[in-house]
Amino acid sequence: MTSGQRHLRRGALENEDAATLSLGEEFINSQCLYISEVRILLEAQQDSKETGTENRPTTSITTKTLDYVRTFSRFTNRDSVREIRQLLGKDDLAQFEVAQLANLCCEDAEEAKALVPR
Repeated sequence: MTSGQRHLRRGALENEDAATLSLGEEFINSQCLYISEVRILLEAQQDSKETGTENRPTTSITTKTLDYVRTFSRFTNRDSVREIRQLLGKDDLAQFEVAQLANLCCEDAEEAKALVPR
């Protein structure tokens, strides 16, 4: 089995390829999150731990992920994220494409076409 392939039930192979938006069966009806949305969620979880309403320990993966999303998130508050989701949701784009556009914040349409598969 090569990279980008996985076994389906009954032994058939499914090719996963982001360039063609073939992300796998489990992603067909999934909502893609923006990096900024992940940041909001992780910061809310961290706030819950600090106030004592969340008692699960913080893992190193959570800490590293929070550092990453703080570095690369483009939008810092819920209103901005909500507005971007509404604006990008008006077009006939796949969830993956919308998330890529929101995360990359391309300068113009040509850059978006070059970076986001269609």
